[in-house]
Amino acid sequence: MGKLDTPYRSSGRLVSLFGERVSPEPRCGAVRPVEKIVVRDLDFYDGPSRALSGINLTVCDKGVAALIGRSECGKSTLLRVLNRVYQLYADQRCTGELLIDRCDMLDLKLLCAQVGMAFMAFQKPTPFPISIYENTAFGGRMCEELSPDALDERVERTVCGVALSEEEKDILHHSGLSLSGRQQQDLCIGCAIALEPEILLLDESASVLDPISTNHIEELIDELKHCYSLVIVIHDMQQAARISDDTSFMHLGEIIEFDRTEVIFAHPRKAQAEAYVTGRFG
Repeated sequence: MGKLDTPYRSSGRLVSLFGERVSPEPRCGAVRPVEKIVVRDLDFYDGPSRALSGINLTVCDKGVAALIGRSECGKSTLLRVLNRVYQLYADQRCTGELLIDRCDMLDLKLLCAQVGMAFMAFQKPTPFPISIYENTAFGGRMCEELSPDALDERVERTVCGVALSEEEKDILHHSGLSLSGRQQQDLCIGCAIALEPEILLLDESASVLDPISTNHIEELIDELKHCYSLVIVIHDMQQAARISDDTSFMHLGEIIEFDRTEVIFAHPRKAQAEAYVTGRFG
């Protein structure tokens, strides 16, 4: 595989790369948003302990849904339930319904191919200690049968799409761990979108980054929502207000309030949600 071409630098970079997936319909006004994910009466158990209780949530297609709340309130647990990672552990189970495109997602392999997850363990990006190319190609090799040329094309397109090649062009065979913190986060997001999923789950995607890198991630998320439905765990209230369309406030494993972001931050109905977004509780 040769050098990467000059990357897309406009605000429409991902729209250009994945334009066939962009919906021309706006999410606001008279057009009713399409429901991408519907969670109904979901309870999650880790051994005998119930970690999530009575979760009801709707995520619209081509938009950003933020999960906010205090640490250990269940936000990251809910992300892991949404892509059914818990099924890998014998002592974890879930009851209720998880619908994607109105279909109950019972096939774990199918679900993982449809839902990409870029999460941060211990508040840091977590690429594999292998090359950027192998990190990006890993999901495609696991879930698809791609020719070497098709895999090369997928990796190159993905790396350009998340702007990893802005600083240097010959980076694909460098270790993922050699990148800066912001670039490692780009790589983690790239690994998720390389599978060409329909949904992205991001856990604290900018929590340890400097302000310039945080702004870059926010711009990337703004582009990603033209192509994907995103569910994002966010601690920064100002960031949640800037980048999300809908917001859920969680507390002790429950969703206390869910609404359009402007409603949650300007006119929350529940006293607990109001106390949290105004900084009096948290």
